[in-house]
Parts: sequence; C-alpha cells; structure tokens
Amino acid sequence: MKLVSYLQDGHDRLGVLIGDLVYDMEVLHPDLPNSMGLFLNYWEESYAVAQAGEMMLREGERISSKGMPLSELELLAPVPFPGSCRDGYAFRQHVAAARRNRKVEMIPEFDQYPVFYFTNHHSIQGPGDVRCMPDHFEKLDFELEAAIVICKQGRNIKAEEADEYIGGLMIMNDLSARKLQMEEMLLNLGPAKGKDFSTPIGPWLVTLEELEAFVVPCKENHVGKSWNLSMKCSVNGVQVSEGNLSDMDWTFAEIIERASYGVDLFPGDVIGSGTVGTGCFLELNGTGKLNDPNYTEQWLQPNDVVDMEIDALGKLSNTILAEETDWSILKNKK
Repeated sequence: MKLVSYLQDGHDRLGVLIGDLVYDMEVLHPDLPNSMGLFLNYWEESYAVAQAGEMMLREGERISSKGMPLSELELLAPVPFPGSCRDGYAFRQHVAAARRNRKVEMIPEFDQYPVFYFTNHHSIQGPGDVRCMPDHFEKLDFELEAAIVICKQGRNIKAEEADEYIGGLMIMNDLSARKLQMEEMLLNLGPAKGKDFSTPIGPWLVTLEELEAFVVPCKENHVGKSWNLSMKCSVNGVQVSEGNLSDMDWTFAEIIERASYGVDLFPGDVIGSGTVGTGCFLELNGTGKLNDPNYTEQWLQPNDVVDMEIDALGKLSNTILAEETDWSILKNKK
C-alpha cells in the first residue's frame, strides 16, 4: 500500500493511493483509524483490514466514487507528527568519499557498528515549500536518503527480527546548513542548528509487501532486508545525484537493533538511512575540488526546486524559500 497523509478541514487525514486517486481510510473500512498516528499505534489490528479494503477497491469488488484526485490534495509528511526522528550513517561510499575529500583516512569504526543522531522531529514536513533563514543559505545542502517508520513498540530488538518493526519506506531529504553545522561541531556536540530547521519526507509511505519484488541480499556479514531501488536528486530539473538503496552497508534492521538497545522504540518513530554516495553537495563539491582546484562549488539557493526520486517510493519535491529577514546568529558570535 501507499499510505498518504493529507490536510482536510485543518486536520491530518490518512488515505491509500491507488493510481492517481486517494481513498480515505473510511472508504476501505469504516472502523479504520483516520490518521497515520492512530494507524501506526493500532498497526497489527488495522494493517490487514486496510490491505483487504485496498484489494477490493483494486479488483472492483467495492465500487466507490469517493476517490480524491491526488493533485487536488495538500499532502503532508506521511508521518506528520513523528514521536522522534533518528538519522543513520549507513552508506560507506558517502562516508569514505567525504573523508577522502578532507584528506583524512577512512574511520575504521564505521565498519564496527551503525551510528545515528537525533534531529528535530517537529521540523518534519512533506512536499512543498521549505522556509530558510539567512544563515541556512551559508552552504545550504540537500541529502538524498530513504527513511522507515516504526510500526510497533519494541525494546532490545535483535536485527534478525527488526524488519518486522518497519511499517514502510519513504524518501527523506536531510537538509543541512553546512556552515552552521561545521562551526558547532568543532565543539564535538551536534549536529544541531545545522540540521534542525527542516527535514522533508514523503510523498507517501510504501508498505513492505509492495516492495517484495525489490528485495536483494544485504551486504556480506550484515543482517536484514535490502532493496534494489534507484535513487536520484535533481535541482531545478538538472540531475545532480544518483545512487541505490541497496548500497546501504548497515541495514535498517541493524540500525533498529542499536537504536533499541536499552530503549523503547514506539510506533511513529522515524529513522533515516543517512546519505547515499554522491547524495549531497558537500560530497560532490569536495570531489570536484579534489579533481580540479578551479571547480565551482554549488549550494542550494532561494527558489531552487529540489526533486528526489526513489524507485517505487515516488518523487518528493520541495521549493527553497528565503524568509524575509536579515537576522543572523552567525554574526552574533562573541
């Protein structure tokens, strides 16, 4: 299923996307939860009922004129109000290239355990406008990623069982204000202000049964599902990045295992993959300058349109807007 959250009468609603039409959950079954938050909290009771309702609609056994054109809806993040948001560091290619560009050795700890950081779950958003302050435009960057959402509570989850806790996959753009990020991380704490202003996800959540045809073996000596899904990012219609979700070294299952160690994970918790190789300007600019000292860096600018596409997961489109202010915290340094 493709689960869509949209705005209706000031409230978030949940529907299923079939073709170009979205069907509210009450069309599938009147007892189904009508928001993603409730649906995730009652996943084990609701998921099979929703699947059966979707199948009846697809096969024409349930005739309905209540499908709403996708183009007419105001889409929200698929998970509009996540309880938390962690972002991983799962692609070795990205980490190795970024370190090479800084002329430092690959860090061996990358291959020993998966890591993640917490970002601002209140800044999760869906498709549409992203509002940025002046300091954000000091090396504003996209980051091409995928993300999962947890669909049932768990603690001390073993990697071998962790895929059962994944409700589905979606696209994530881990937007980064690099100057703010680099300055604050000199103090070995963070990232914070370099990351907390916006994290778009979407356009919908694709449940795992719809992705079975794309499952491939994970990397050697790793555990969990991997998916052969092409990833790409374009800025103003020009492709700047391309990778594949199967290039993840650490699986989502392994990240869940580490994240849940001594900690409860809850339905609605979002976890990102980390950046795919070539999946951000920081890496692309570093590689370009390494190969050509006269290389011109590229960063996101006001009114840029960022389109991210992942096979089977759709296209997430965001427009970068500048807030009408000249307020800068970078200029307030002592």
